Amino acid sequence: MKTPFTILCPTDFSECSLNAIEYAAKLGEKYQADLILFHVLNQADYMKLSPLDTSGTNQINFITEKLNNLKEAVSQESIPKGLKSCEVAYRKGKIVQDTLDYSILMKADLIVVGTEGINDLRENIIGSRASRIVEAADMDVLVVPRRVFFKAPKKLVYASDYLEEDKLAIQKIVEIARFYNSEVDLVHISSSQKAIDKSLHMTMVEEIEPFISYDKVNFVLKSFRDDLALGLENYLNVSKADVLFTLSKKRSFFEQIFTNSLSKKMAYFINKPLWVIKSF
Repeated sequence: MKTPFTILCPTDFSECSLNAIEYAAKLGEKYQADLILFHVLNQADYMKLSPLDTSGTNQINFITEKLNNLKEAVSQESIPKGLKSCEVAYRKGKIVQDTLDYSILMKADLIVVGTEGINDLRENIIGSRASRIVEAADMDVLVVPRRVFFKAPKKLVYASDYLEEDKLAIQKIVEIARFYNSEVDLVHISSSQKAIDKSLHMTMVEEIEPFISYDKVNFVLKSFRDDLALGLENYLNVSKADVLFTLSKKRSFFEQIFTNSLSKKMAYFINKPLWVIKSF
């Protein structure tokens, strides 16, 4: 585990962003992390609500009070449990770009962002604020849907496409699994039932197993002819997964799963978090 570990959690004080803060703080306890709660002031939106406050002074006072209240609540709850620190920051500008810029400035290891779920990730993974952060970030991004409250995960699922990077990704996932004594399913969804798929799967297992020193990792090959996204959703539901991990270093599988099928078929994103691995 990298030390120190920094988590950036953008917030607009909505319900879904507050749930993201809960996840960020709980993970921060385990990573003994520095947590930064970050807000981007959107002047245009604010002026619609308070057209007489042309200087924006009241907005800054409001934001500062909100952030400090969150900082106090998180600090009281999580610092005694392992969180190293909780700080707040705000910037004026564009929400996505300033969040990404600030994450680089602070050398964040993880961005934890809230989302409205299936409505926010509509049409494809590119378009909403949360999904644009996923697309452009250099570091891992955990997307937490609205109305999802933190619970210690019992089952982590990693969607694999037999990439060389899987060897590094699984080590990162195992590190998280150790925090909670969770099971890890490394699952590949195939669109056929050919013998070559089973052969590739066995080769992948043989190559990855030496990189894992954890006895709760399962290797799973599932066939689902109709649609890869439906196959993955089916597996997630049956296995009672708590968090889905995917790798975006090479995007073929990522695009197959999310680009065309998400809004129409994957209700999973209404109630489960997605952790996108971007770096090692």
